[in-house]
Amino acid sequence: MIKLYQFPISHYCEKIRWALDHKGIEYKKINLLPGLHLKHTKKIAKQSSVPVLIDGEHIVQNSNDIITYLDKTYAHKSLTPKDEDHKRQALEWENYVDKELGAHVRCVCYHILLDHPEIVIPFFTHEGPWYGKLFMKFGFKKLQSKMRYFMKINEETAQESYEKMKLVIDKLYEHLQTNKYLVGDEFTRADLAAASLLAPLCQPNGYGLEWPEKTPNRLLAISDEFEDKLKWVHDVYANYR
Repeated sequence: MIKLYQFPISHYCEKIRWALDHKGIEYKKINLLPGLHLKHTKKIAKQSSVPVLIDGEHIVQNSNDIITYLDKTYAHKSLTPKDEDHKRQALEWENYVDKELGAHVRCVCYHILLDHPEIVIPFFTHEGPWYGKLFMKFGFKKLQSKMRYFMKINEETAQESYEKMKLVIDKLYEHLQTNKYLVGDEFTRADLAAASLLAPLCQPNGYGLEWPEKTPNRLLAISDEFEDKLKWVHDVYANYR
């Protein structure tokens, strides 16, 4: 059976959960704890990042590469268009949102949520190792500090990420005013990637986590600001997730 090493809260991991579910592929999720995940991923893959997909002897990292692998190996319900021009466009959109959106959504959200352990700890420990809550009880402050340092999360970078995120949201919204999909006339990896990477802002049903009953005011204000321009994310989740 395919194994997916992941963080439940990660929107890059959500891309792969969604792709596997879309294809109807059976798989086992192995939820890792941030920080402690390093010793696991370094044993099985070249890099320390998640998601990591293991399919027999095949070990694949990077969400784009994993979707490409899944479409080549399990062709049913392919997320990659067969038309070469549409394929190129889909990959361009996916690369664009991965680089220009995903990291910035993460920075903005973590900058706020890391100051709310009552929210973020349940995200980190969701269906994870039995010792997760104990580790977070004594180690969260250290983890919080290391995440901010190594991921460069602070007030200045969060503001820069907000501005860059806003530009991408506007570009996606403008395109989708005259197009049902990002590419052609079918749901592709481009739509999946964009919706997945925006999900932490929109908190749609189907992500696999219980969203907090009360969102921090600062994050709620950002979500409310983009609500009209991100309604399509909820539609994509409702129709394809």
